[in-house]
Amino acid sequence: MLKKFTNRGREDELKALMERKILVMDGAMGTAIQARHLRAEDFGGLSLEGCNENLVLTRPDVIRDVHEGYLAAGADIIETNSFGAIRHVLAEYELEGKTVEIARESARLAAEACRKFSTPERPRFAGASLGPGTKTISVTGGITFDEVRRNYGEAAQAMMEGGADLFFLETQQDTLNVKASLFGIDDAFDKLGRRVPVVLSVSIETMGVMLGGQTAEALYDSVAGFDLLAVGLNCATGPDFMTDHLRTLSGLSQFAISCFPNAGLPD
Repeated sequence: MLKKFTNRGREDELKALMERKILVMDGAMGTAIQARHLRAEDFGGLSLEGCNENLVLTRPDVIRDVHEGYLAAGADIIETNSFGAIRHVLAEYELEGKTVEIARESARLAAEACRKFSTPERPRFAGASLGPGTKTISVTGGITFDEVRRNYGEAAQAMMEGGADLFFLETQQDTLNVKASLFGIDDAFDKLGRRVPVVLSVSIETMGVMLGGQTAEALYDSVAGFDLLAVGLNCATGPDFMTDHLRTLSGLSQFAISCFPNAGLPD
């Protein structure tokens, strides 16, 4: 699963920075969008209201402003507005035909903002966000391993073409989906003849397992053979409930550790 081809310059720059400091990510995209109090027409019409991903096409100024605000606040890494920019998710809004356009544009906007704020002493990085989707192989059903692999590969390729520096496969809840998604990302690397680093981040619920039933140990054993930059936790709980699981991962992992907890519901 290890690939020899890479965008070595940016990857080396990222890893060198990781050796010197804890890298700080941006804050939540969803709550930042909610704070703008957008209307249906901003999303492209009433039927598309709430489809944050489509804003990269209909209101790129809003997404650009969010990115630049986080960079101005000191973020080393910002995430693309593409959490649900996956074919089977966008199909719920009848936007599956725009999957590639949305994914590519989300990466372009983030990469553009990073270039604006980067300096030789302080590089900034655009992380392509890919969430768990709305269907999981073993929890909800309704999708196959091959479909997940194909759909994540499609989105990943588009975001690399848009300028993404790394991937965040995040808020993952099902190990089968994780594997299919990682294979899909590898497919994109093969098609483009280059790769970028990948961070895997899962959600451990308060009962101590992912929604698919896997513990942190089981999750790590399942993905240890992949070529990852980091593995860690996000969403689900605040930082207090993550501590023991992060300690477990830290003791097992050959990769760096990531952690970006949520701050509660936006209410």
